[in-house]
Amino acid sequence: MKLWAHRGCSQRYPENTMLAFEKAAAVQGLTGIELDIQLTKDGEMVVIHDERVDRTTEGIGFVRDYTLSEIKRLHIYAGSHKSQKIPTITEVLDLLEPALRAGLRLNIELKNNICPYDGMEEKIIELIRQRGLENHVLYSSFSAKSLEKIRRLKPQAELGILDSKVSDCLYKLRGGCGADALHPFWRAVDLSKEDLEDYTVRAWMGGHLYPEKPTGTKLDIKALERQGITDVMLNEPECYLSDH
Repeated sequence: MKLWAHRGCSQRYPENTMLAFEKAAAVQGLTGIELDIQLTKDGEMVVIHDERVDRTTEGIGFVRDYTLSEIKRLHIYAGSHKSQKIPTITEVLDLLEPALRAGLRLNIELKNNICPYDGMEEKIIELIRQRGLENHVLYSSFSAKSLEKIRRLKPQAELGILDSKVSDCLYKLRGGCGADALHPFWRAVDLSKEDLEDYTVRAWMGGHLYPEKPTGTKLDIKALERQGITDVMLNEPECYLSDH
């Protein structure tokens, strides 16, 4: 089973922040880190999950209605740590590039199924090309059309199709979106292991309100493997890899 940090180490630290990514990059044995990108009003790529800033900051409204300078004025509560800012994808790459070149992978989710962002695929593909990180990055989206576009722009790109049920992921993949992997919710694997044996299945956890204490429990990884899941994106990967 391959383990990923879902929005960084997002149980103990605020999700999709430089702090959460720094902590994740230090976890030995981690396969990769998952994060989400959206575009600001002035076309800058920022790392944030929700289409609105309300849940994670003191601000109100849609990401797309903020300029980069405006969104950078917002604060993300970080408990006993210094408050965090919404990072740009460039800032995150600056932080993670050494770890990526050392073998860590990065799953960039394009958050464009609710708020379509014109040109986001071109922007992220070009940035990753400029940084020479094509072999270290994979892209995912709930939008099959977005993945189709990435496939046209970068035929060699690795793609994961997102949905709640694994059967819906498979439906989209077979519909021609060009995905290489299925990315379902971990509790919505509604097909047999035999149905999934030819696919990489990266299951994701839900998000939560920060701050939250460590759960003190662990998922039964072996049970997930028996369902056909090959990778899990965890909010607390450090708890599973602490012995490595």
